[in-house]
Amino acid sequence: MKLPAELEKSFNEQITLEFEASIVYRQLAIAMDLADLPGMAAWLRHQADEEIVHANKFIDHLIDRDNTPKIGAVPAPAVKGGDPLAVFQTAYKHEQRVSESIRDLYRKAEKAGDLDSRPLLNWFLTEQVEEEATVSEIVGRIELIKDDGPGLLRMDEELGSRPMGSTEN
Repeated sequence: MKLPAELEKSFNEQITLEFEASIVYRQLAIAMDLADLPGMAAWLRHQADEEIVHANKFIDHLIDRDNTPKIGAVPAPAVKGGDPLAVFQTAYKHEQRVSESIRDLYRKAEKAGDLDSRPLLNWFLTEQVEEEATVSEIVGRIELIKDDGPGLLRMDEELGSRPMGSTEN
């Protein structure tokens, strides 16, 4: 039931990446708050909280398997400016990075013959398809809006109407 040491290390790297994603989203939310776009800021804060839920899922998986979760060093986010398009492009790039990391983790688990991680990793594969699609759509819509202030404010209001959740599973 216990994960081999090398696979445990990879799961711990994923935990750290999920916390990094949370911090990136928090910093992006700050940028949108400073740009007076509170709806976008709220949406990004919700994403930050969701990344903590993701980290918790990996932590719980390791604990359930008699392994030791460890959070590694989380670098400061390299986030520039308060332009909504740049902010959501940054979010999209980070989601792509997380997706590739999960695919790599899946490949490592398969190579190790770890069948018990499949349900968790399958859930994450599906989740990442949704995450990338959502952020990609937001980027596309902001590109359509361009410099249309009323359009940007409508989008800000729409993103701000997203129901908030919790950082617990």
